[in-house]
Amino acid sequence: MPERKWGNWNRALLVADNAEDFGIMGDGVIDGNKVFDPNGEEHMRGPHAIAFENCRRFTLRDVTIVDAANYAVFCEASDDLEFRNVKIIGGWDGIHWRGAPEHWCHNVKIIGCQLYTGDDAIAGRYWDNTVIQDCLINSSCNGIRLIGPATNLTVAHNLFRGPGEQPHRSSREKHRTNMLAGINLQPGAWDRTGGLLDGVLLADNVMENVASPISLSSKPGNAVGRVTVSGLDATGIYHSAISIESWSDTPITNFVLRNAHVEFVGGGKPWPADRRVDRPGVDVRPLPAWALYARNVQTLTLEDVRFSLANDDLRPVIQAEGVGHLNLNDVKFTPVEGVTQPVVTSELQKVSPER
Repeated sequence: MPERKWGNWNRALLVADNAEDFGIMGDGVIDGNKVFDPNGEEHMRGPHAIAFENCRRFTLRDVTIVDAANYAVFCEASDDLEFRNVKIIGGWDGIHWRGAPEHWCHNVKIIGCQLYTGDDAIAGRYWDNTVIQDCLINSSCNGIRLIGPATNLTVAHNLFRGPGEQPHRSSREKHRTNMLAGINLQPGAWDRTGGLLDGVLLADNVMENVASPISLSSKPGNAVGRVTVSGLDATGIYHSAISIESWSDTPITNFVLRNAHVEFVGGGKPWPADRRVDRPGVDVRPLPAWALYARNVQTLTLEDVRFSLANDDLRPVIQAEGVGHLNLNDVKFTPVEGVTQPVVTSELQKVSPER
């Protein structure tokens, strides 16, 4: 097999290059056997279970992958992929596919899968026309982590459930199982991957015991258009507010949160007036509001939203910085004695309805 540009990343039990119209279907188990390789990534990772590049029309169905020594499935620059009724237990990332600026990955479906992973359950970048639906997602990292641009992304009717049943494979803290963000959209977080995130619909998802339900942040070179969250039901949110942040040279165009109930553990202390908000890293971090934090957003709409607390939290409910139009329609929240300003704004141009 000729050496490819992705180097050691082509190591896998099953490898394909420039293949078309193929698949793995039917009952069966692929066992990665937790292979340890001191020369691998992080001086520990072995081969993926399945890896392919420049492929088209691949189907993985009714198969179980256990203990992958790296990713269970890793795809590069490939189109028309379907993963249906796949079960992944252990390993690092479950299903990870990456396009490139000159070749995005088009038409990927992940339907009815169960993922119990020690790293991100689903991850990648340069996606176009992706559907993730009817899955059970359990991770000791992020449920879904997008690290680059994407267009026409639908995530619907999934259960994101923490803590992870499989420990985080490369954490310095042994046997760490807490689940991080349910959905973490962070184009440009790992490296410079310029492009657009647009046409995102996160619909009717349920989340339990995750650090933050939705984390959205962009870096210079990445633009964000319209992102809609509709029908979110989240409980046991133990670390951070929903965050919608542009650290890019352009604001997020339009973010909508509609028909949502989010319950937070709470317990936060007042945010010091002189404490700045750190730039996003690769994981969620403390924020000055307990329910929602927004930064540099053109239009932010909250409609039929209920934020609740299990324990009192002395931070504001919502903090919006540099928001052009803040539209609050039927927003309810748990009141906390001593918090006199539940909604804090700065550089706000317009709020509806007027307060």
